[in-house]
Amino acid sequence: MPLPNQSSTAALSVLIILQTVMLSALYAGVPPHPPVATPLFGIAPFLGAAISAAVAAMLLGSSTSQYGRGLSLLATVMALVSFGPQKYFDAQFGLIWPAVIGGQLASLALLWGLVSGLLSGNANARQEETQ
Repeated sequence: MPLPNQSSTAALSVLIILQTVMLSALYAGVPPHPPVATPLFGIAPFLGAAISAAVAAMLLGSSTSQYGRGLSLLATVMALVSFGPQKYFDAQFGLIWPAVIGGQLASLALLWGLVSGLLSGNANARQEETQ
């Protein structure tokens, strides 16, 4: 069984690669690519921020440090903007489903790691209090 940090690093790597491919497709104009902008923000800067959050989470220890866990959660939320369940209703879902499913599985793995880390941390804290 992989160590928790290895699972988180693997999931963050999936998100980084998927978002880098999306950004490359956008720049190259290769369909299907994300739109250039949304009503709220430009896609390229958003993907850059999402990739940066994922890399920073990996460097800080995505499941071992408070900052790493926070950035891991941020990277997950930002990835779900691109790969969340709303994409099942996207007109191009037939073309993008591998990325959507991969992004969702990676996001679930990250969320599972964060929740199980919090629960085991709370259990360890309670155990230390009783000793």
